[in-house]
Amino acid sequence: MQSEPLPLFRSPEWAQVVGVFDLETTGVDVTSDRIVTAHVGLLDQDGGVLTARDWLADPGVEIPEGAAAIHGISTDRARADGRPVREVVGEVVESLRALFDAGIPVVAYHAPFDFSLLKNEAVRHGVPPIERPSPVIDPLVVDKAYDRWRRGKRTLSVVAEHYRVRLDAAHEASADAVAAGRVAQALAERYAAWLPPTVDELHTRQIAWARAQAASLTEYFVSIGRLDPDEPLDGSWPIR
Repeated sequence: MQSEPLPLFRSPEWAQVVGVFDLETTGVDVTSDRIVTAHVGLLDQDGGVLTARDWLADPGVEIPEGAAAIHGISTDRARADGRPVREVVGEVVESLRALFDAGIPVVAYHAPFDFSLLKNEAVRHGVPPIERPSPVIDPLVVDKAYDRWRRGKRTLSVVAEHYRVRLDAAHEASADAVAAGRVAQALAERYAAWLPPTVDELHTRQIAWARAQAASLTEYFVSIGRLDPDEPLDGSWPIR
Protein backbone atom coordinates (compact mmCIF):
# COMPACT_ATOMS: atom_id res chain seq x y z
CA MET A 1 0.00 0.00 0.00
CA GLN A 2 1.30 3.47 -0.82
CA SER A 3 2.63 5.58 2.03
CA GLU A 4 1.94 9.14 0.87
CA PRO A 5 -1.47 10.66 0.05
CA LEU A 6 -2.36 12.65 -3.01
CA PRO A 7 -1.77 16.32 -2.15
CA LEU A 8 -5.30 17.61 -2.79
CA PHE A 9 -7.07 15.25 -0.38
CA ARG A 10 -8.20 16.65 2.96
CA SER A 11 -8.52 14.70 6.20
CA PRO A 12 -11.90 13.00 6.61
CA GLU A 13 -14.53 14.94 8.49
CA TRP A 14 -14.47 12.44 11.35
CA ALA A 15 -10.92 13.55 12.23
CA GLN A 16 -12.02 17.10 13.06
CA VAL A 17 -13.10 16.33 16.65
CA VAL A 18 -12.12 13.10 18.40
CA GLY A 19 -12.53 11.69 21.86
CA VAL A 20 -9.53 10.10 23.55
CA PHE A 21 -9.39 7.34 26.16
CA ASP A 22 -6.65 5.53 28.06
CA LEU A 23 -6.25 3.44 31.20
CA GLU A 24 -3.27 2.64 33.40
CA THR A 25 -3.78 -0.55 35.36
CA THR A 26 -2.44 -3.11 37.82
CA GLY A 27 -1.37 -5.38 34.94
CA VAL A 28 -2.16 -6.64 31.45
CA ASP A 29 -4.83 -9.29 32.10
CA VAL A 30 -8.10 -7.70 31.00
CA THR A 31 -10.15 -10.21 32.97
CA SER A 32 -8.50 -9.83 36.38
CA ASP A 33 -6.44 -6.64 36.50
CA ARG A 34 -7.83 -3.36 37.77
CA ILE A 35 -7.97 0.31 36.83
CA VAL A 36 -5.54 2.66 38.56
CA THR A 37 -5.81 5.83 36.45
CA ALA A 38 -8.01 6.84 33.54
CA HIS A 39 -8.37 9.71 31.11
CA VAL A 40 -11.20 10.72 28.80
CA GLY A 41 -10.90 13.88 26.73
CA LEU A 42 -11.78 15.66 23.52
CA LEU A 43 -9.40 17.08 20.89
CA ASP A 44 -10.10 19.70 18.22
CA GLN A 45 -9.02 19.47 14.59
CA ASP A 46 -5.51 20.71 15.44
CA GLY A 47 -5.04 18.24 18.29
CA GLY A 48 -5.74 20.88 20.92
CA VAL A 49 -7.38 19.76 24.13
CA LEU A 50 -11.01 20.87 24.34
CA THR A 51 -11.98 18.92 27.44
CA ALA A 52 -10.07 16.59 29.74
CA ARG A 53 -10.94 14.52 32.76
CA ASP A 54 -8.59 12.37 34.83
CA TRP A 55 -9.29 9.80 37.51
CA LEU A 56 -7.15 8.12 40.18
CA ALA A 57 -8.74 5.02 41.66
CA ASP A 58 -8.04 2.88 44.67
CA PRO A 59 -8.25 -0.45 42.83
CA GLY A 60 -8.89 -2.37 46.04
CA VAL A 61 -5.91 -4.65 45.43
CA GLU A 62 -2.15 -4.35 45.68
CA ILE A 63 -0.51 -2.64 42.71
CA PRO A 64 2.45 -4.81 41.67
CA GLU A 65 5.83 -3.11 41.80
CA GLY A 66 6.32 -3.73 38.08
CA ALA A 67 3.11 -1.91 37.20
CA ALA A 68 3.86 0.94 39.62
CA ALA A 69 7.28 1.35 38.03
CA ILE A 70 5.60 1.89 34.66
CA HIS A 71 2.83 4.35 35.56
CA GLY A 72 4.21 5.76 38.81
CA ILE A 73 1.25 4.99 41.09
CA SER A 74 2.05 2.94 44.18
CA THR A 75 -0.44 1.04 46.33
CA ASP A 76 0.07 3.55 49.15
CA ARG A 77 -0.66 6.52 46.90
CA ALA A 78 -3.72 4.89 45.37
CA ARG A 79 -5.10 4.11 48.82
CA ALA A 80 -4.38 7.61 50.12
CA ASP A 81 -5.49 9.69 47.14
CA GLY A 82 -7.60 7.40 44.95
CA ARG A 83 -11.36 7.39 44.84
CA PRO A 84 -13.43 4.22 45.24
CA VAL A 85 -12.99 2.22 42.07
CA ARG A 86 -16.73 1.69 41.56
CA GLU A 87 -17.26 5.47 41.38
CA VAL A 88 -14.36 5.87 38.96
CA VAL A 89 -15.57 3.05 36.70
CA GLY A 90 -19.08 4.49 36.64
CA GLU A 91 -17.87 7.97 35.70
CA VAL A 92 -15.49 6.72 33.00
CA VAL A 93 -18.28 4.63 31.46
CA GLU A 94 -20.65 7.60 31.62
CA SER A 95 -18.12 9.92 29.96
CA LEU A 96 -17.43 7.48 27.13
CA ARG A 97 -21.10 6.70 26.61
CA ALA A 98 -21.80 10.43 26.23
CA LEU A 99 -19.21 10.69 23.46
CA PHE A 100 -20.56 7.65 21.62
CA ASP A 101 -24.14 8.88 21.98
CA ALA A 102 -23.05 12.17 20.38
CA GLY A 103 -21.52 10.28 17.44
CA ILE A 104 -17.98 11.35 18.39
CA PRO A 105 -15.33 8.72 17.64
CA VAL A 106 -13.16 7.68 20.57
CA VAL A 107 -9.48 7.03 19.95
CA ALA A 108 -7.85 4.28 22.02
CA TYR A 109 -4.44 2.84 21.21
CA HIS A 110 -4.75 -0.97 21.24
CA ALA A 111 -8.45 -0.51 21.93
CA PRO A 112 -9.29 -4.12 22.93
CA PHE A 113 -7.15 -3.79 26.04
CA ASP A 114 -8.76 -0.62 27.42
CA PHE A 115 -12.34 -1.37 26.44
CA SER A 116 -12.21 -5.01 27.54
CA LEU A 117 -10.66 -4.21 30.90
CA LEU A 118 -13.19 -1.39 31.45
CA LYS A 119 -16.06 -3.74 30.60
CA ASN A 120 -14.84 -6.36 33.07
CA GLU A 121 -14.35 -3.74 35.77
CA ALA A 122 -17.88 -2.46 35.15
CA VAL A 123 -19.35 -5.95 35.48
CA ARG A 124 -17.25 -6.57 38.61
CA HIS A 125 -18.60 -3.44 40.32
CA GLY A 126 -22.21 -3.57 39.16
CA VAL A 127 -21.94 -0.78 36.59
CA PRO A 128 -23.83 -1.28 33.29
CA PRO A 129 -20.96 -1.86 30.84
CA ILE A 130 -20.41 -0.57 27.33
CA GLU A 131 -20.93 -3.81 25.44
CA ARG A 132 -20.27 -2.57 21.90
CA PRO A 133 -18.20 0.63 21.89
CA SER A 134 -18.64 2.45 18.58
CA PRO A 135 -17.33 4.38 16.75
CA VAL A 136 -13.76 3.66 17.83
CA ILE A 137 -10.48 4.57 16.13
CA ASP A 138 -7.45 2.45 17.00
CA PRO A 139 -4.24 4.03 15.61
CA LEU A 140 -2.38 0.75 16.09
CA VAL A 141 -4.76 -1.10 13.77
CA VAL A 142 -4.91 1.73 11.21
CA ASP A 143 -1.14 2.19 11.14
CA LYS A 144 -0.58 -1.54 10.54
CA ALA A 145 -3.20 -1.54 7.78
CA TYR A 146 -1.68 1.34 5.82
CA ASP A 147 2.02 0.82 6.56
CA ARG A 148 2.13 -2.94 6.96
CA TRP A 149 5.75 -3.55 6.06
CA ARG A 150 7.42 -0.85 8.18
CA ARG A 151 10.01 -2.45 10.42
CA GLY A 152 10.27 -1.88 14.15
CA LYS A 153 8.02 -1.87 17.17
CA ARG A 154 4.50 -0.48 17.15
CA THR A 155 4.33 0.82 20.71
CA LEU A 156 2.62 4.17 21.15
CA SER A 157 5.91 5.96 21.83
CA VAL A 158 7.54 4.54 18.68
CA VAL A 159 4.51 5.19 16.46
CA ALA A 160 4.07 8.71 17.87
CA GLU A 161 7.69 9.50 17.02
CA HIS A 162 7.20 8.11 13.50
CA TYR A 163 4.26 10.47 12.92
CA ARG A 164 6.04 13.37 14.66
CA VAL A 165 3.63 13.49 17.56
CA ARG A 166 5.05 14.63 20.86
CA LEU A 167 4.76 12.27 23.84
CA ASP A 168 6.51 13.59 26.93
CA ALA A 169 5.14 11.31 29.66
CA ALA A 170 4.56 7.84 28.25
CA HIS A 171 2.42 5.53 30.42
CA GLU A 172 0.63 8.45 32.02
CA ALA A 173 -3.02 8.11 31.06
CA SER A 174 -3.66 11.67 29.89
CA ALA A 175 -0.40 11.93 27.94
CA ASP A 176 -0.96 8.58 26.23
CA ALA A 177 -4.59 9.37 25.41
CA VAL A 178 -3.81 12.76 23.87
CA ALA A 179 -0.84 11.40 21.91
CA ALA A 180 -2.97 8.56 20.54
CA GLY A 181 -5.60 11.06 19.42
CA ARG A 182 -3.01 13.16 17.64
CA VAL A 183 -1.54 10.05 15.99
CA ALA A 184 -5.04 9.20 14.73
CA GLN A 185 -5.33 12.68 13.26
CA ALA A 186 -1.86 12.37 11.68
CA LEU A 187 -2.94 9.09 10.11
CA ALA A 188 -6.11 10.73 8.82
CA GLU A 189 -4.04 13.44 7.15
CA ARG A 190 -1.40 11.14 5.68
CA TYR A 191 -3.82 8.55 4.31
CA ALA A 192 -6.72 10.87 3.51
CA ALA A 193 -6.86 9.65 -0.08
CA TRP A 194 -7.57 6.06 0.96
CA LEU A 195 -9.40 6.23 4.28
CA PRO A 196 -13.17 5.66 4.31
CA PRO A 197 -15.23 8.86 4.30
CA THR A 198 -17.34 7.95 7.34
CA VAL A 199 -16.25 6.92 10.79
CA ASP A 200 -18.80 4.10 10.84
CA GLU A 201 -17.17 2.57 7.76
CA LEU A 202 -13.73 3.02 9.32
CA HIS A 203 -14.96 1.25 12.46
CA THR A 204 -16.21 -1.68 10.37
CA ARG A 205 -12.99 -1.91 8.41
CA GLN A 206 -10.93 -1.99 11.57
CA ILE A 207 -12.82 -5.10 12.70
CA ALA A 208 -11.59 -6.93 9.59
CA TRP A 209 -8.10 -5.41 9.74
CA ALA A 210 -7.62 -6.43 13.37
CA ARG A 211 -8.74 -9.98 12.63
CA ALA A 212 -6.33 -10.27 9.69
CA GLN A 213 -3.48 -8.74 11.69
CA ALA A 214 -3.98 -11.22 14.52
CA ALA A 215 -4.01 -14.11 12.04
CA SER A 216 -0.79 -12.90 10.45
CA LEU A 217 0.92 -12.48 13.82
CA THR A 218 -0.31 -15.91 14.91
CA GLU A 219 1.24 -17.44 11.78
CA TYR A 220 4.55 -15.73 12.51
CA PHE A 221 4.61 -16.75 16.18
CA VAL A 222 3.83 -20.36 15.24
CA SER A 223 6.67 -20.32 12.70
CA ILE A 224 9.21 -19.31 15.36
CA GLY A 225 7.84 -21.68 17.99
CA ARG A 226 6.46 -18.95 20.24
CA LEU A 227 2.83 -20.03 19.91
CA ASP A 228 0.95 -23.31 19.62
CA PRO A 229 -1.08 -23.58 16.38
CA ASP A 230 -4.11 -24.57 18.46
CA GLU A 231 -3.98 -21.32 20.44
CA PRO A 232 -4.36 -18.48 17.90
CA LEU A 233 -4.27 -14.85 18.99
CA ASP A 234 -7.67 -13.27 19.57
CA GLY A 235 -8.36 -10.77 16.79
CA SER A 236 -11.65 -9.50 18.21
CA TRP A 237 -11.95 -5.70 18.03
CA PRO A 238 -12.60 -3.25 19.64
CA ILE A 239 -13.51 -5.41 22.63
CA ARG A 240 -12.84 -9.01 23.62
